[in-house]
Amino acid sequence: MYTVTQLAKRANISRTTLLYYEKEGLLTPALRADNGYRYYGEAEDKKLAAIVSYRAYGLSVANIATLLKEDNELAQPQLLKEHFNQLEQEVAKLRQQQRAIVILLKAPELLENEMVNKQRWVEIMLEAGFDEAAMLRWHQTFEKLEPEEHQKFLESLSIDAEEIKRIRAL
Repeated sequence: MYTVTQLAKRANISRTTLLYYEKEGLLTPALRADNGYRYYGEAEDKKLAAIVSYRAYGLSVANIATLLKEDNELAQPQLLKEHFNQLEQEVAKLRQQQRAIVILLKAPELLENEMVNKQRWVEIMLEAGFDEAAMLRWHQTFEKLEPEEHQKFLESLSIDAEEIKRIRAL
């Protein structure tokens, strides 16, 4: 069993964040002692790992609550696809803003490296708060939900076929 602090450390989040997830109904302790202390088991540890992953993907707490409902298997792919589409729209908007700035600066060379390669994608993911484990879960989820699109995405990053094979096998 883990205390609030121990479980938070395991998940690399703050104690306050863990308590917030409890307040929002995402995670409840396995046991609450007479003195009010909360204790969490392995099931809660796994559930928290899923919550942390979903948050790293940028999903809202409300959407995570929907995704965690055991009787809601159909909602997961739909919610994730909707979130993916939102991200695509945000990326397109940011690209538009980049192009506008390039025009103002009269510096078209800034767009020459517009293609995102593997190295740049990893940098973006790290900047967004993903660690190695979160990136792995991201790839696993992408592969599970959209294997063909995952393949296309990896190819778009100019990753060689052998490495793509290794990534998809994870």
